[in-house]
Amino acid sequence: MDFNAVYHRANDNYCYPLNENELIINIKTGYDVREVNIIQGDPFSAGILGGGESWSGTPCNIPVKKRLKRQIWWTTTICPEFKRLKYYFELITDEEKYYYFEDGFVSEEQLRLEGRSMQCFVFPWMNPSDVPVTPAWVNDTVWYQIFPERFCNGDPSRNPEGTLPWRNQGAVNNKEFFGGDLEGIIQKLPYLEDLGITGIYLTPINESPSSHKYDTTDYTRIDPHFGDEETFMRLVKEAHGRGIRIMLDGVFNHSGEFFAPWQDVLKNGPQSPYYNWFMINAWPINREGGAAKHRQYYTFAFFDKMPKLNTNNKEVRDYLIGVCETWVRKYDVDGIRLDVANEISHIFCKELRTRMKAIKPDIYILGEIWHDAMPWLRGDEFDAVMNYPLGESIKDFWIDKSQTNEDFEYTINRCYTGYMQQTNDVLFNLLDSHDTQRLRNDTKNLDEFFQQIAVLFTMPGSPCIYYGTEIAMEGGHDPDCRRCMPWDDIEAGKYKERIGVIRQLINLRKTEPLMKSRNFHFPGRISNSRVIEFMKVGWIDTYLEVIINCSEEDVEIPFEGEVLFERHYIDTTLLKNGILIRKVIQRD
Repeated sequence: MDFNAVYHRANDNYCYPLNENELIINIKTGYDVREVNIIQGDPFSAGILGGGESWSGTPCNIPVKKRLKRQIWWTTTICPEFKRLKYYFELITDEEKYYYFEDGFVSEEQLRLEGRSMQCFVFPWMNPSDVPVTPAWVNDTVWYQIFPERFCNGDPSRNPEGTLPWRNQGAVNNKEFFGGDLEGIIQKLPYLEDLGITGIYLTPINESPSSHKYDTTDYTRIDPHFGDEETFMRLVKEAHGRGIRIMLDGVFNHSGEFFAPWQDVLKNGPQSPYYNWFMINAWPINREGGAAKHRQYYTFAFFDKMPKLNTNNKEVRDYLIGVCETWVRKYDVDGIRLDVANEISHIFCKELRTRMKAIKPDIYILGEIWHDAMPWLRGDEFDAVMNYPLGESIKDFWIDKSQTNEDFEYTINRCYTGYMQQTNDVLFNLLDSHDTQRLRNDTKNLDEFFQQIAVLFTMPGSPCIYYGTEIAMEGGHDPDCRRCMPWDDIEAGKYKERIGVIRQLINLRKTEPLMKSRNFHFPGRISNSRVIEFMKVGWIDTYLEVIINCSEEDVEIPFEGEVLFERHYIDTTLLKNGILIRKVIQRD
């Protein structure tokens, strides 16, 4: 047996309560293991611990498995009668059988030794308050990310000095201003509603000297070039009236250089009451010598003009969380996204969740984390994170033509075995954003573009499209990914067909429950290694089948079920670059 491939721990994504009654148990093994059983029962079924008890559990087979690159992920659900569980595993290969305990592996002979300890795995108690709970509405939401300065200029009277004419085509940079504002977003709400959008994620709208607003000057004020409090309250109210939720971006890892407390520090040094609001290592600061790289004070990346806020400091936490409380109480926002969330203190994130959920229990708290985020997703900090690993994994399959459909299966399964199921339901899935090159620039042609969008809309979680994705807008790496929305061309009908494809996928996502299901598997029935096939499983004998032909040849697909979405599909032939989504109800 490949012992090094076996892993389990009685916490996090390996053992957790799905709700007050069901406990999810997961274990990894190598491919040499053909069967896994869990021997489980109540820890006190044979008496109290240390009382000479002889405990034995009930064996149960673990039936569900997903394939990873080098391992198999086995999953089962147990309903402990008394809310606690003691267990170990029986691992069976073609040649041998071993038992896996918290302290390692034992043979069947060792297991039977009289008096030998049984250091089982234990889940002590399913406390209701410890069950990770995520807002149910998020799984039903289709997000649309807006970079306000480049979306729509609805009130030219608010234009910053030096505002340029709206640029329908061509590259942009962060120093240019085009006058996009909140009024412009209000004016385009009918467009977003018609597209099928039910959630808007706004990049920062607080006062800032930049076009991107990630260098906050005043956390308590709407940037006057975007609007004012009344404008934003009207945006939220009108969006809610159309069934569209609003999520704001909180920049709490760092401030801008003109943030009043930072200016006070620069003026008064260690005598400033705000000195400990920032992470300062040396004084005085040589602001001309690259202070961040010389570690005189910490910043976002190495930008001297973005000093890092000390979220370990209670005064800072109270101030920033107070800002968020205003957003929820005054504006009635539905979600808060935390920028550079992995550098903010855990105590800040815990307090933020407690205070926000006390005001609005179903508010969505989202962290910007690009890597494994398990430490933030244990139910006491974020509801979810931006699912960049999924987006990058999807794009890699089209970029790296050597990858097979098995590679695709492995990487998708990796993305959905890293967290709890209730977390997977509300992950913020995306293929591009204001921080990345646009998806259209990552693809060779529109067929590949729409194939990846189709995958996005069939994955568990909550899909987001970046403004302009519905027209396959182009744009290179930051800042060129922040181009102006070409409204003249859109309204002239230039992108009618592209918008129609996205609208169809959004509508299917909203109307077909299986599109949102967390239950999926890869049947491996198609021999062509560049054809993706996976099934979203629903009620007994009902499933959604997604087939995407990424090969250089047409593929015959046996006729079956009801076609819900197709592109380049004729009769029973899925042409190269084709997409087929169909619903199958099997009957005897």
